Amino acid sequence: MTNERMEDMSDDLRARLGDVRTEVGKAVVGQDGAVTGLIVALLARGHVLLEGVPGVAKTLLVRSLSAALQLDTKRIQFTPDLMPGDVTGSMIYEGNRGEFVFREGPVFTNILLADEINRTPPKTQSALLEAMEERQVSVDGQTRDLPSPFLVAATQNPVEYEGTYTLPEAQLDRFLMKLVLDLPARDTEFEVLRRHAGGFDPRDLSAAGVRAVLSPGDLERAQRAVREVRASDDVLGYAVDLARATRSAPSVRLGVSPRGAVALLSAAKAWAWLQGFDSVTPDHVQDMALPVLRHRLQLRPEAELEGVSVDAILRSVLAQVQVPI
Repeated sequence: MTNERMEDMSDDLRARLGDVRTEVGKAVVGQDGAVTGLIVALLARGHVLLEGVPGVAKTLLVRSLSAALQLDTKRIQFTPDLMPGDVTGSMIYEGNRGEFVFREGPVFTNILLADEINRTPPKTQSALLEAMEERQVSVDGQTRDLPSPFLVAATQNPVEYEGTYTLPEAQLDRFLMKLVLDLPARDTEFEVLRRHAGGFDPRDLSAAGVRAVLSPGDLERAQRAVREVRASDDVLGYAVDLARATRSAPSVRLGVSPRGAVALLSAAKAWAWLQGFDSVTPDHVQDMALPVLRHRLQLRPEAELEGVSVDAILRSVLAQVQVPI
């Protein structure tokens, strides 16, 4: 394929990803940043943690996105009694066959909506680790591949709410980004109520006019195009310097790992491609720094008591680390 034809294909894919935002907007009001973050994560083959109080459309956002992308989606409601096999699947004895057979769990899908993931104990949360990292599931000594594309979109209520568990650090590190959904502004909340008053039913997305505008094959072609985006040594060094700077920040107990620096580069490449660039700039790295790094920092206890925020620390790091020219 010639470079000109590849660029035409990329332009078409970018335009249709723009249409995806439009389709999601038919069901979800005022969460443009979260929609963009989910699209970036899909392009970078990553996973997303959505945090917000109940009722800010976290679940509806994921369902609307999957409908616009024509992707298979399954939902798990995480509860304190959920077992690992309820996520991955398990061996079931079938009497008519006289043998054990594997029954797939809901993780075998394109988009797994892990609803309120922090309401289940760490053992069950950890059942997703292999799926998120290796895109496979091992049960009874046999490994089974997951469908492609595959994304875990986990929703989480803030940890100060009752009945929640803190996610293990190893699992947090597997999420490409953490997107925070704030309470809407008054105008946005008014529009939500106006739509409901007009008969909008969040359980019936087709009635809201949400339609598929991108196929799974199109998404995989976009993912391949993202992998071709270049990054200079200066940009690579900038991403490394940002990660290293978090480790020496006074309020930080645990800074960004090398895995976090790789994640920052992956997201920056996807964001650069989505904006029509064939190489990553420092601006792309900066734009992705907060969503990609905020869940990878562990604050010192005294900093938490003083109300220091992770986002404030990252903004300070961005201001201090020299930007390559």
